[in-house]
Amino acid sequence: SGASLRYSTGTGGEGSEGEGAGLASSESGGSGFSLAAAALPERRRPGGGRPRYEMVRELGAEEVRWFYREDRKTWKPFIGYDSLRIELAYRALGPGGPSEPREGEAAAVEPVCVRSGLYEVDVANAESYPVYWNQTEKIPVMRGQWFIDGTWQPLEEEESNLIEQEHLNRFKGQQLQESFDMEVSKPVDGEQAIHSLKLSRSHVDWHSVDEVYLYSDATTSKIARTVTQKLGFSKASSSGTRLHRGYVEEATLEDKPPQTSHIVFVVHGIGQKMDQGRIIKNTAMMRDTARKVEEKYFSNLATHVEFLPVEWRSKLTLDGDTVDSITPDKVRGLRDMLNSSAMDIMYYTSPLYRDELVKGLQQELNRLYTLFCSRNPEFEERGGKVSIVSHSLGCVITYDIMTGWNPVRLYEQLLQKEEEELEDRWMSYEEQRLLEELYITKQRLREIEERLHGLKASTISKPPVLKFKVENFFCMGSPLAVFLALRGIRPGNSGSQDHILPRTICNRLLNIFHPTDPVAYRLEPLILKHYSNISPVQIHWYNTANPLPYEHMKPSFLNPTKEPTSVTDSESVSTVPSPTTSPVMVRRHYGESITNIGKASILGAASIGKGLGGMLFSRFGRSSTATPQTLETGKDGAEGDDKKATTVGTPPFPHSSSGFLEPAVELEHRIDFELREGLVESRYWSAVTSHTAYWSSLDIALFLLTFMYKNDQEDTDKSNLDTM
Repeated sequence: SGASLRYSTGTGGEGSEGEGAGLASSESGGSGFSLAAAALPERRRPGGGRPRYEMVRELGAEEVRWFYREDRKTWKPFIGYDSLRIELAYRALGPGGPSEPREGEAAAVEPVCVRSGLYEVDVANAESYPVYWNQTEKIPVMRGQWFIDGTWQPLEEEESNLIEQEHLNRFKGQQLQESFDMEVSKPVDGEQAIHSLKLSRSHVDWHSVDEVYLYSDATTSKIARTVTQKLGFSKASSSGTRLHRGYVEEATLEDKPPQTSHIVFVVHGIGQKMDQGRIIKNTAMMRDTARKVEEKYFSNLATHVEFLPVEWRSKLTLDGDTVDSITPDKVRGLRDMLNSSAMDIMYYTSPLYRDELVKGLQQELNRLYTLFCSRNPEFEERGGKVSIVSHSLGCVITYDIMTGWNPVRLYEQLLQKEEEELEDRWMSYEEQRLLEELYITKQRLREIEERLHGLKASTISKPPVLKFKVENFFCMGSPLAVFLALRGIRPGNSGSQDHILPRTICNRLLNIFHPTDPVAYRLEPLILKHYSNISPVQIHWYNTANPLPYEHMKPSFLNPTKEPTSVTDSESVSTVPSPTTSPVMVRRHYGESITNIGKASILGAASIGKGLGGMLFSRFGRSSTATPQTLETGKDGAEGDDKKATTVGTPPFPHSSSGFLEPAVELEHRIDFELREGLVESRYWSAVTSHTAYWSSLDIALFLLTFMYKNDQEDTDKSNLDTM
């Protein structure tokens, strides 16, 4: 508005003319602003409020605070570093901001990067938008000059501008009171207002330079004021809202987010077509939860972990609307939900659309990484690391991208097996001759293909599938194990992660699941079979005091003596104390907790297709194949121990030195990690909700950060020891 009076670039307003000129100079650019603002003396009152200058002047850049509002909630303040830079861009537009650009200059300013680089602010249009993902609704931003007492929420910008203009017109150059306690709001009883300003639906009274009150002009408010004043109360104490000029806390460039040392790509599973913004909301929940954990447990580190959503589904065309056109209209809502969610599994098992899904996720991962590095060039220079958190089907697609798995290989193996079977059976001379000719032709074709690939490789170096090395691959609620099992992967005799995911591709694989998640499967028994009888590692509760490091936790056993479907709650409780040092809890046999729900609960899901139905049905209807064992040393001699060592690989108890044989093979690192069940958790309900309950879990946030901050924490501890 033309009436708004904001900070002029030629005016000193920082306590001395020299400081003000240095800060306000538009020609100084970003660096000049930073140097001048950094040179400002920090003047805070004992109560922790903002500094006050001796004379009434225009508000300094550090007194103004910018705000943003998401989801129509309350205004949230930007941190000092962001607010100062937004204010610089605002003042670069001209004396009156966007409405009054300088003569001969276009009112265009570079967007300001805020909120740890995840968002940008368009100062001219007073809006913010995300950098790494698409969002239909822009986030409004506002410049705060006058604030409501107590909440420190900003007044609407139009009213704030009018009040600021009136305040400067009336009081500029006047002396401020030296003793001013912001913590106690004391209305001036009996004193008449020395100045007043009428607004559209309210008015403002100045009782002194520092005593400013806002009053509503609504009829009910006027009646209330009249009654309370007749009872002897002052106007200010009865219905006025005290206002403060300038924010409670001075904005400084030191109030800056830490450097990002680790980025985490969060990959969604099925159902994204149904709610395209879901992964953005889920990642925001995980990010906010991780911030709380960082503040509590990792505040001594000068870096932080950033979470970026990877939305790969909405850009894919796939079959267009063919599936929708063949969907009957009866129970349309349920059918649409299944088409938008479970249909993704059928798309992925289709040879026609699988590559489109893989390329969609691969391109989005590379796009995000390239964009992040272009905006943070120091990330790669400082050895920044990348991890991936995938959910549900996203785990399978991410795994296939990292390993380069393709169903064509499976087809070639099948053909080779058929050829071997043909060679074993009796055949006539003519058949043998034709088979030999076919074999020679295939060999010749393979040689030509290899030569052709060699020529291509010498001229054009093939770029890597992913542009970054994956440090940690976290799977949440993952069906990856059942996909690998159906591809023919069987347990080996090596305890290395390389059996399913080479360490050269990904340093660490971690499989997180809730015990009642019907879509999640274990990975460890695919590496070593006897781990089907060793329980997953229990994830520590968020508030556990001095938890034992995961690498020091000893295995505990599952000891099924009956089929899971026949085990009752009382019989399923293990009578042998667990050798783990984590808190002892009543634990049912793995898988029993959801078996009692019955096969009927997934009949509806099974009807959508063989892939999903078979996956879920095998989860609910499976029986235990683990070999029953006895942990009593008195009943078994050396022969029994030998048998157990070769069949289930029973680890010894910590206190045992010779009573048990050492297990044949152990895993190099544990892979399966299980959330603890709540004490009052309903298993019927959690079987439905657990698959989507990972995003806001404090336990999972602490677990993720524990592994991602592991090296940083060790380096910090080592430097502290060296200093001592």
